[in-house]
Amino acid sequence: MISLLKKAAETGEVLEMIYLSNKGEISQRCIKVKSVSEGTFIAYCYLRQKRRVFKQSNILSIAPIRMNRKQGA
Repeated sequence: MISLLKKAAETGEVLEMIYLSNKGEISQRCIKVKSVSEGTFIAYCYLRQKRRVFKQSNILSIAPIRMNRKQGA
């Protein structure tokens, strides 16, 4: 996971994350990682429309966004 965060910070790739808040609330967010440090990372959160600090230990799932492409002729 840490390598994915660092790579996304370098490339600017947008990630989709399922996150557990300190209050126990689960949310699904699209984020753009700005920097990674030990235990936390800073990312632009498209859900809240601002920069946020996230705890790595609170990530339930994280992956690059998959684009839905239309199939056909």
